[in-house]
Amino acid sequence: MTATTEYVVLLGDDGTPLGTADKATVHTTDTPLHLAFSCHVFDADGRVLLTRRALSKRTWPGVWTNSFCGHPAPGEAPEDAVARRAQHELGITISAVSPMLPDFRYRAVDASGIVENEICPVFSAVTTDTVNPSPDEVTEWAWLRPDELRAAVEAAPFAFSPWLVMQLQEWPKPDAARDLP
Repeated sequence: MTATTEYVVLLGDDGTPLGTADKATVHTTDTPLHLAFSCHVFDADGRVLLTRRALSKRTWPGVWTNSFCGHPAPGEAPEDAVARRAQHELGITISAVSPMLPDFRYRAVDASGIVENEICPVFSAVTTDTVNPSPDEVTEWAWLRPDELRAAVEAAPFAFSPWLVMQLQEWPKPDAARDLP
């Protein structure tokens, strides 16, 4: 069985699609700007799912991060990409997929020199499923109240992905967190 090539959408500085590239070749020390997404999954109690990236991940192995991330395939609707990756990475179905930070963009360099350079809309979603992650994606996970997540990131930001740290700076303030999904 041959592996299917995954493609990412390359973007101009203004967010205009410029073409596609093989995902396996994009994340380097000179990563071009491309389209991605992040998702924060909530449960019925308002807790958010935090995941620890698998140690085999090419970038930021072993760090704690948002529920999951991914790249929409060329022509794929963002909400469809979010649902696809939720199933692939966490073995869950999601509902109430909603833009949380639609204009989020970041660039970060990990310890190995690999660059993340993404226009990365952030979504929220809800699940009632039991998390059953792919070991190639996630090594651990935890459900936290949003205030617990903020406190953990403030106490030890180095233990978390840079995009999660940046996203939390743009989340609603703690008194408004109860309004999150």
